Amino acid sequence: MIETATPAVTVPAPRRPDERPRRRPALSPSRAGDFKQCPLLYRFRVVDRLPETRTAAQLRGIVVHAVLERLFGLDPPERVPERAHALLAEVLGELAPEDRELLGEDHGAGRLVDAYFAMEDPRRLQPEACEVFLEADLGSGVGLRGYVDRLDVSPAGDVRIVDYKTGSAPREVFEARALFQLKFYALVLLRSRGVLPRQLRLMYLADGQSLTHSPGRDELERFARTLTALWEAVLRAAPTGDFRPNPGRMCGWCSHQALCPAFGGVPPEYPGWPDDHDAAVPGETAAP
Repeated sequence: MIETATPAVTVPAPRRPDERPRRRPALSPSRAGDFKQCPLLYRFRVVDRLPETRTAAQLRGIVVHAVLERLFGLDPPERVPERAHALLAEVLGELAPEDRELLGEDHGAGRLVDAYFAMEDPRRLQPEACEVFLEADLGSGVGLRGYVDRLDVSPAGDVRIVDYKTGSAPREVFEARALFQLKFYALVLLRSRGVLPRQLRLMYLADGQSLTHSPGRDELERFARTLTALWEAVLRAAPTGDFRPNPGRMCGWCSHQALCPAFGGVPPEYPGWPDDHDAAVPGETAAP
């Protein structure tokens, strides 16, 4: 299944847990990464759906992604830096006052937009779609879903998956972790359309670096087995809520330390695992 999302920069305020609809869980790159990092974090985000404090960096990423999506909605000759900065002003003007305050005056989004143009000329590209929703089932009960920033298709039919990052490129030792997201989407594309992407590309706008990878079919099938094993681990914890904390260096950025046993906290009462009668809402931001 492939859909193209309508360009938008709506950034809703976090809702209380009792206001957030329960949805049948599946895997997205972010949620799979959460479980690998800390099963309890996965529970807090997927099952309890606890609100989290938004950071200026996250909001800046939302703004830049919205600008680039709208840029590709223009005719190719119009995709120039001047129009991009006009789109940036448009997107910033649509933010809620509290989000504009969080972002601040020296938000750096304009520099990231300029960095994008230093990396490629969008006038020479004609993507199949931007903000593409991808969904597939591995056949082992694992549902995969998420949004891809851009899908490029060459005249010869070769497919490239492109993802924008507003941070800096990782060190070589962390490249495999960085490519996890795009390998996830490559697998979904292979299973949903029977298409093996020729290239995966991460564009790091903060330092103008790119990370590329050409996945093999066997590689993606091995990756599917990895995701199946991860999902089986999720389901073993699901009946009782036995999602355990995994303290580490990322704990300093976690919004839920007050509820984490590793920091002396007590998690909320386990609400139970959502069943098939819960509405499944697609999307990386709307569903796990």
